[in-house]
Amino acid sequence: MGKKIKRAISPTREENYAEWYQQVIKAADMAETSAVRGCMVIKPWGYSLWENIQRGLDKMFKDTGHKNAYFPLFIPLSYMEKEAEHVEGFAKECAVVTHHRLESDGEGGLKPAGPLQEPLVIRPTSETIIGATFSKWVSSYRDLPLLINQWANVVRWEMRTRLFLRTTEFLWQEGHTVHATSEEAVEETLQMLEVYREFVEEHMAIPVVTGKKTDSERFPGAVDTYCIEAMMQDKKALQGGTSHFLGQNFAKASEIKFQSEKGQEEYGWTTSWGVSTRLIGALIMTHADDDGLIAPPRIAPLQIVIVPVTPKEETKEDILQFCRDIEASLKATFYHGQALRVEVDQRDIRGGPKTWEWVKKGVPLRIEVGPREFEEGKVFIGRRDRESKDRYGESKEDFLNNVTSTLDDIQKNLFERACQFQKENTKKIDSKEEFYEFFTPKNQKKPEVHGGFALCHWSGESEVEEQVKKDLNVTIRCIPLDKTEEEGKCVISGKPSRQRVVFAKSY
Repeated sequence: MGKKIKRAISPTREENYAEWYQQVIKAADMAETSAVRGCMVIKPWGYSLWENIQRGLDKMFKDTGHKNAYFPLFIPLSYMEKEAEHVEGFAKECAVVTHHRLESDGEGGLKPAGPLQEPLVIRPTSETIIGATFSKWVSSYRDLPLLINQWANVVRWEMRTRLFLRTTEFLWQEGHTVHATSEEAVEETLQMLEVYREFVEEHMAIPVVTGKKTDSERFPGAVDTYCIEAMMQDKKALQGGTSHFLGQNFAKASEIKFQSEKGQEEYGWTTSWGVSTRLIGALIMTHADDDGLIAPPRIAPLQIVIVPVTPKEETKEDILQFCRDIEASLKATFYHGQALRVEVDQRDIRGGPKTWEWVKKGVPLRIEVGPREFEEGKVFIGRRDRESKDRYGESKEDFLNNVTSTLDDIQKNLFERACQFQKENTKKIDSKEEFYEFFTPKNQKKPEVHGGFALCHWSGESEVEEQVKKDLNVTIRCIPLDKTEEEGKCVISGKPSRQRVVFAKSY
């Protein structure tokens, strides 16, 4: 047997996937738990990822005609109650404000005072408060379509939390639109789903399945919910984003009316759609390895780090200047419309620990320059999509000429690698026995070595969903949009079915 390679992250993915995930976040210095139960502090490296996600998506939203606005954090309880299915769906997750100030309790402490006439819900989502505002903004067909997005925080009271994936407070964007017809609203719903697919696949290098949620999985109060589903390295699904066709349900609840071209009063047709900091969790679990984070170049906080190796004082300044010259050239180079994000690490730290820090942070390209490289006008290059010790030398000029194509190659490699993993762990299953076997771990100590996406026929019955969820903790992730109809029999009930759906365990 060969010598086992020591990795930066302990435990490894194979040893303990859940703990590995937490350790990657810690090693990359992305986030930490806060003093407030269930909440997180997003540190600069993690927040920079979110900023790059924001920047990319925000441009795509504006390119499709949407404008940003901001709405209150607090929602009157009566607003939530207007849409019965909506309030029922979110009731257990709501944080509620009942008092408007504190006062001394006479014993050196504080107590709530000044009860509110009406409790305020801290937004779990904003359909109701935004709907109340839209009812004032919309009066005529000439006001439509109304296309609004907001970047905000939301609160959903979670019992079991995990950094980025599920926290009590998290960051997101939520789009809300009003249309004159059902057809326009459905078109908007699907257009924004496609925006999410394009961004997640092309910027984050995460392949997804686009599809429609079943009735039991759709957003509370929606007519239809569409989603993007990605496969993580433990073969579980993660819902990366959702787009909802709300019909006229919220328009009627919020009195969003307009006068049509024919002079008739009609209710608007609305949509909502959103993604959150959960995408960072998806990024980690799709690309990271046992040495830490791997950030795709298009959203990496830094795309290139230059590490000077200066063992001798007499050559130190020359090497540093050589690195600064490379940095200046790189910052004048554009990659997908933006100047390259690059840094020279001039900290007085030994080369080994310094290099490992950048490996763990997942910087796509690591450039090392020592006395020999300076003498020969060369650089040593480490690609994060390859083994950490797999480096190669190149002249400074060749490196600068090839840098953007190298970054594109890393981006492409990460996406193709994830696509291959998803393909290898997606299986068509037609028998109940094989279905149960597929989702039952043979080794309870390593449950992540089984499962994946099961493409199976489904009869459309909610009883089937309830059964597999109870027995296996498996759900229907979506009814794929890109699959053609085919006659078959439900994998569980044996009843007729016209299309396969995606079953999986999920986060």
